Amino acid sequence: KNLVASDTVTGNVTLRLKNVPWDQALDIILTTKGLAKREDGNVMWVAPAEEVAARERLELEAQQQLEELAPLYTEYVNVNFARASDLSTLITAEENNLLTERGSLNIDERTNTLIVHDTEEKIADIRQLVATLDVPVQQVLIESRIVNASTDFSKNLGVRFGAFKTKDSRSAVSSGSLNATTQALNGDDLEFDDRMNVNMPAGGLGGFGASSIAFAISKADRLLELELSALEAEGKGEILSNPRVVTSNQREAVISQGTQIAYQEASSSGATSTSFQDAVLSLRVTPQITPDDHIIMDLEVSKDAVGALVGGVPTIDTQNINTQVLVDNGDTIVIGGIYEQTKTNSATRTPFLGDLPYVGFMFRNKTQTNDKSELLIFVTPKILRDGLAAAL
Repeated sequence: KNLVASDTVTGNVTLRLKNVPWDQALDIILTTKGLAKREDGNVMWVAPAEEVAARERLELEAQQQLEELAPLYTEYVNVNFARASDLSTLITAEENNLLTERGSLNIDERTNTLIVHDTEEKIADIRQLVATLDVPVQQVLIESRIVNASTDFSKNLGVRFGAFKTKDSRSAVSSGSLNATTQALNGDDLEFDDRMNVNMPAGGLGGFGASSIAFAISKADRLLELELSALEAEGKGEILSNPRVVTSNQREAVISQGTQIAYQEASSSGATSTSFQDAVLSLRVTPQITPDDHIIMDLEVSKDAVGALVGGVPTIDTQNINTQVLVDNGDTIVIGGIYEQTKTNSATRTPFLGDLPYVGFMFRNKTQTNDKSELLIFVTPKILRDGLAAAL
């Protein structure tokens, strides 16, 4: 490097240093003599610390004067994906204001445009900031299946767990309704005996195979897969809905269905009016895409049902599940645990004959039912990469 010393730098210094880098030795000398250095490219300027501080102060004042005298321009910056109001708040934030004292920033909300009035340098800085932040937000397709499963349906629900630790990165391990297999890169399938598996597969109805919904969570070199084989039979289960919704990353999506219950409500004047109470099944999902393409989902499931009447106003029985899960892109999470139990007692009889002694029981019939059902919700998040049309 080239060293330039100020005319005010004088005096001698005696040092004895051994195996000390030159830059470290120079710093010791500068500190000892009350000097400071400033570098500009390949040139190092050395002067007393007070002189360096005074020069920097003069340069700053000169720069401020240039900004005050610099001409002002007006630039229209179009914002494509972000909100112009959000960017305006960021640009004019008190702790990081990009505008000069003479500059101004306005917003045209109709066209989502920033109107910047400032020096050419500041306009360039704002354009660079907008180009960095104004990018498309990743979209997530949320697919859900809402199934009302009875106890008979649950008996046909097949569950199989498989876990296998792979030490060879050239192989992949899976498990499902069949034996767990490892498929190497050469295409050969290696059969393994069942390990840590519980197998209760559902048989097909009338010779037809059961539908399959898979839920897999992979973490590093371990694979844990849950395969659900669910069979819908008449009177045993019902798919209530299969809604799909697209939402932005870290934006809440709401899927709901239900009814509004009407009831009469009297006012203080004696007049009556009709009011409505909501009883809905709702699913709230907030996805967050991680850098490695996993999806963190905040899930909230609420199921409302009509309860007893209190003062002529229906009450609402609520059930709620709130959880957070981490899944791979395209995997399915299964949420259960919302049960309903219905007990009924009924009796029928043939008039006159059912009241006869000794033989009347032949003309009477009593029925008792105890139905228990569980609400199962299957949620599958998928990151949209090739547009909405391709995903749907």
